[in-house]
Amino acid sequence: MMGQSNMLGEGTKPGSGPNTLTTAVQTDKKYPYLWNASAGASGAWSTSPTVRNVFVMGGGGPGEKITLQNNEFMTGATIKPKNINGMAGAAKSSIGPELGIGFSLGGYTSEPVMTLKSCIGNRALGWDLLPPGSPRFEVNVTDPKDNSTTTEVYAGYHDTPHAWVKGDKNASKPVNWYGGVQYDGDTSRVYEVLGNFSDFYPGATCYKVAGFFWWQGDRDSRSLPLAQHYEENLVRMINTLRTQYSAPNAPFVAASLGQTVQGSTGGDGLILDAIEAVANATKYPEFKGNVAAVYTHPLEHTPGSSGAHYGRDAFTYMNVGEAMGMAMVGLLKGSE
Repeated sequence: MMGQSNMLGEGTKPGSGPNTLTTAVQTDKKYPYLWNASAGASGAWSTSPTVRNVFVMGGGGPGEKITLQNNEFMTGATIKPKNINGMAGAAKSSIGPELGIGFSLGGYTSEPVMTLKSCIGNRALGWDLLPPGSPRFEVNVTDPKDNSTTTEVYAGYHDTPHAWVKGDKNASKPVNWYGGVQYDGDTSRVYEVLGNFSDFYPGATCYKVAGFFWWQGDRDSRSLPLAQHYEENLVRMINTLRTQYSAPNAPFVAASLGQTVQGSTGGDGLILDAIEAVANATKYPEFKGNVAAVYTHPLEHTPGSSGAHYGRDAFTYMNVGEAMGMAMVGLLKGSE
């Protein structure tokens, strides 16, 4: 599970507010699989017996500090993980789409499942999360004052800085960052988990990468050049992850930004168009039956935006998670 703050998740778990997970489950009786009404006098949060919820977070590339936010069997309760292999455990008091995803997968199969999330907020696919092999691209920029044109070069994988005037890269201010640094870091943190697998799924000795989840796009939507190249970057992301994790046929589910309606013409509309394009079997026949797009605007519980984390509305994160989970189940069923 990769992305930025959408995937990271800011849905409020505890509390009595109208949009918290507690209100959704205990008061509004939504998502009944999260609540065990027969546990004690007042009930308790349910815990999946087979689905493990693991979330590692770090800013930047390999070697950066890793925070272990989740390492428990899937539950709505807030649990602080123990420190493992140098990863500092920190209680995660908000949710992303993982609960909806995890319980959807748990309802599909009785086999052991791990949802493994590695991401952090405010990252662009066209810069921080660039997958290996991403090339540079050029954009012509016209100055409205005198109609003069300048060509800007945007970074490829392991390039720095983010962009520079063509032919004048040395004049750009150096930055301690490079194209794909967060991709390198997020995937390295996944390997930290997979390399010590029994610490994260007790008793397990082997695993199979069965699918990928992607919810991202806010940062790219704010830059027209990045939004215009989102589709090709997403195609490369799908192919690269499948190759990197030796899972050439693993299904891939991508979700759109919640505030974006079909037909939008801004940067956010370009992101939605790109996500829906990769799931179009006519345009990408190689993705037929193994890539799905989730249109999330109808799933917003209250009006909100990805940049504002949907007002921390737990209903929205749960709705999107369920939709992503069921999209994955549909792809898995189709591959059986």
